[in-house]
Amino acid sequence: MIKVAMLSFWHVHAKDYARQAAEHPDTEIVAVWDEVPERGRHKAEELGVTFYESLQELLSLPEIDAVIVTAPTNRHRDVIIAASKAGKHIFTEKIVATSTKECLEILAAVEAARVKLVVSLPRLNTAFTQAIQHILRDELLGNVTLARIRLAHNGALPTEGAPNGGLPAHFFDLEQCGGGAMIDLGCHPMYLARLFLGFPDCVSASYGFVTGREVEDNALSILSYPSGALAIVEAGFVNSYSQFVIEIQGTGGSLFYSRTDDKLLLRSSKLIGEASNGWKVQTDLPVPLPSAFEQWVSHIQNGTTATENIQLALDLTRLMEASNLSARSNSVFWLSDIQE
Repeated sequence: MIKVAMLSFWHVHAKDYARQAAEHPDTEIVAVWDEVPERGRHKAEELGVTFYESLQELLSLPEIDAVIVTAPTNRHRDVIIAASKAGKHIFTEKIVATSTKECLEILAAVEAARVKLVVSLPRLNTAFTQAIQHILRDELLGNVTLARIRLAHNGALPTEGAPNGGLPAHFFDLEQCGGGAMIDLGCHPMYLARLFLGFPDCVSASYGFVTGREVEDNALSILSYPSGALAIVEAGFVNSYSQFVIEIQGTGGSLFYSRTDDKLLLRSSKLIGEASNGWKVQTDLPVPLPSAFEQWVSHIQNGTTATENIQLALDLTRLMEASNLSARSNSVFWLSDIQE
């Protein structure tokens, strides 16, 4: 049994990872630390485990094998490096860090300690992502010219039950989060764009502040590639209804996916018969991959490394840093200019 500690309940998904750890047959939550002691004590009581006000005291416990990091993003560097040095395996919420420099420091500490790290990038593992990957590998779209991926919800908009919006107030704190809609929701379309099209040359981002918060609640980032292809990453906290849409265009075809109806549509001149003349619903989708949490447990048990996950997480940090710098300077930002 892998004994796990929860390191903070700051993030909205902390409860989801705690549930996954409780439900997995090979993991057990045994301790909680939180930078807000009152919150940590409350959550520890709910879980029936011990709360530790001192992170170092918790990490010194030899019976703890691993940690789930859902602390504020600006604390990731210190928390994850401390966990690494204590020999604890690490599952962490994205984004790894707000800067490439800090991300590389974290990854160096993880490698030196030989602990297992997995970053939660959940949409990598879905059936539709696997299917899109197959379509691109089979070149059914020809040369890809454009990808547009949008994820948005109403988290910053007032509702009857939440006059300040459904997201917690600290999700609009620039220091803790490193940004708003782009660095939170935008992570998902960003790592999918990186997966589908590769790593771009430059980024041009623009952020909107519809509700007047300290961080952006409406965001757009355009990734440019040497081939002339573009990827458009869109994220927002100011949409009445939750949206997740993927559109990819190429010289030989197009595909479209929407969470609204959970259908993947393909049209390709490379297919034979009617499929080349109209949209075809893809019905034979691959089986989804195990969740990021399940993969983490497997890596711990088998002594393997989440190489692709870690590389995508590093690239995600680079792209988010570039987007923030571009939006701040109102100019194109070249990835080669990122300070490492």
